[in-house]
Amino acid sequence: MEGLFNFLTSLDGMLGGADWFPFVLLGVGLFFTIYLKFPQIRFFKHAWKVVTGKYDHNDDPGDTTHFRALTTALSGTVGTGNISGVAFAIFLGGPAALFWMWATAFLGMTTKFVEVTLSHKYRVKTEDGTMAGGPMYFMDRGLNMKWLAVAFAIATVISSFGTGNLPQSNGIATSIETTFGFEPWIVGSVLGILLALVILGGIQRIAAFTARVVPFMAVVYLIGALAVIFANIENVAPSFAAVISDAFTGSAAAGGFLGASLAYAFNRGVNRGLFSNEAGQGSAPIAHAAAK
Repeated sequence: MEGLFNFLTSLDGMLGGADWFPFVLLGVGLFFTIYLKFPQIRFFKHAWKVVTGKYDHNDDPGDTTHFRALTTALSGTVGTGNISGVAFAIFLGGPAALFWMWATAFLGMTTKFVEVTLSHKYRVKTEDGTMAGGPMYFMDRGLNMKWLAVAFAIATVISSFGTGNLPQSNGIATSIETTFGFEPWIVGSVLGILLALVILGGIQRIAAFTARVVPFMAVVYLIGALAVIFANIENVAPSFAAVISDAFTGSAAAGGFLGASLAYAFNRGVNRGLFSNEAGQGSAPIAHAAAK
């Protein structure tokens, strides 16, 4: 276990902690935002109509609705990525990290818009009649770079353990062990069985399950966030001031977080921003490819 931890730590340092990483992630989002003339603003109303089912037709090719595809994509980010990920980013990078998470979220909307659109354009119908798509498909069919598609698919499988399974299952197991005293392996076994019951039903069962659970998760998350804000309403204005003032200067060690230079706050903010919204990671287009 220690060897696996050391390997993942080294991998994070080479990729997620690399100096070039936040510039590439934000740079791509900034390029498409300018090139497409801020689609996250211009198409917001249209996106709402798509999600609410205005353009859903049962005879269209696809396996599920746009709303269910969205909840499937969100199921891995609502919770762990938005709570512990944000808290850890602020702990490491100070208030400035939150600013760069906001920037990553705003520019990431365009990145996700592009990758989901390409996923739809180059998706294929499999032998069993279901739709399959994602970055590996438009790398292969659009760029004619099969080797890159294979490399991405392998990397996605590895990443699914690091960002889509381990943090969530570990968080659940730790919380239940602390509260009720159950051993982590017992919690993990139960989670594995419940997960198998869902995913063995294919994309339609996954989408149907997340369409019921994720909205509830989102409402609970929003209520909890608002409760914390109102309980600490006197700290809201100073917090915003600290986020803005430290965004381009860095921060000194104080209170509940470590000191951080501008470069480190920038890196951690963008890194955790990706963990929170997955824009540019390539996982969301796989789910959205099944939409009608």
